[in-house]
Amino acid sequence: MRILLVEDDPDLSDVAATHLRDQSHAVDVVGTLKMASAAVAGVTYDLILLDLGLPDGDGVDWLGRQRRAGQQAPVLILTARDQISQRIRGLDAGADDYLTKPYDLHELGARVRAIGRRHTASSALQLGAVRIDLSAHRVLLEQREVRLTSREWAVLEALALRPGHLVTRARLEDALFEFGAELESNVLEVYISQLRRKLGRQMIETVRGLGYRLGFGQEAG
Repeated sequence: MRILLVEDDPDLSDVAATHLRDQSHAVDVVGTLKMASAAVAGVTYDLILLDLGLPDGDGVDWLGRQRRAGQQAPVLILTARDQISQRIRGLDAGADDYLTKPYDLHELGARVRAIGRRHTASSALQLGAVRIDLSAHRVLLEQREVRLTSREWAVLEALALRPGHLVTRARLEDALFEFGAELESNVLEVYISQLRRKLGRQMIETVRGLGYRLGFGQEAG
């Protein structure tokens, strides 16, 4: 998933981002609400991890404004505010879940996976001989596990979240790259080619000039 982490503590954000990246998520980190607003205006995120006590305002107020403006990305609040009233306020503003600091990194990963399952029509897809388990981050080809790199998984996951539908190049590139990453002009094609080699050319269809579509039984372009 492409995740936005809004956290002003650099040590905590570094540890959390590293843990999530190790689980094949792409993570952008910002430390203010102003930067968060700029981030969500330019990128479609699958999940926002939101601290509440930020240097330029209150995270709950920001979340409420984002929801009123039509922002639909699920939000997991991460905060040291453990009062019941604060949790209720955050959930009422549009948060999907709440995790109190200090939190265990493995619990954070589990909460992220749980939110991903709730916002996905199906956590497992069977496409011919290929089975994609989104919650477990596993791919099987004829019952044998296929090893994917983190970026190969990021592309496949973005396609698998909308099976049979066009996924634009921009959306796939968003899934691949965090802010500051170098973007080679043909890098998406490289990962698509690697996935086809591992899973079969018919798995990913090219929609020329627009993007790609995950399916089965159609020859890849």
